Amino acid sequence: MATRKKTAAATGGAKPAAKKKDKSVVTRGKRKESIARAVAREGKGVVRINRFKLNALDHSYFQEIVNEPLEVAGEAITSKIDIDVSVHGGGRMSQAEAARTAIARAIIAHNGTEELKNKMLEHDRFLLREDVRRVEPKKYKGPKARARFQKSYR
Repeated sequence: MATRKKTAAATGGAKPAAKKKDKSVVTRGKRKESIARAVAREGKGVVRINRFKLNALDHSYFQEIVNEPLEVAGEAITSKIDIDVSVHGGGRMSQAEAARTAIARAIIAHNGTEELKNKMLEHDRFLLREDVRRVEPKKYKGPKARARFQKSYR
């Protein structure tokens, strides 16, 4: 079987257009059992958490926590970036803090200025660094990690 090469004349003379690669950055954040992955790319300043816009989320304290790195970075930087965050695992507040860390890292990676990084670290250290504390495992002879069953001698 002979294979033929397709030439420009055979395909209609049109070459496939080269796709323009936009700068996108993928970062992650963790808190307790929650893991968040943020993708930052050029855009109009839209922030989505699990495909919902940030303003559409019902819990106002959750919105405040997630919005913190955007406020520290400033409107000039965040209005040019679209950020999509997918977060799973853990509870609601740990998901918010994991998303907050992922968003802050995405803004730093996309913008790439040392001044902004220092500004975020000065505001709150855990915007860029993960909190390493985890839940202590339960031990035997007790209902929880540290508590022990009470004795009664009667």
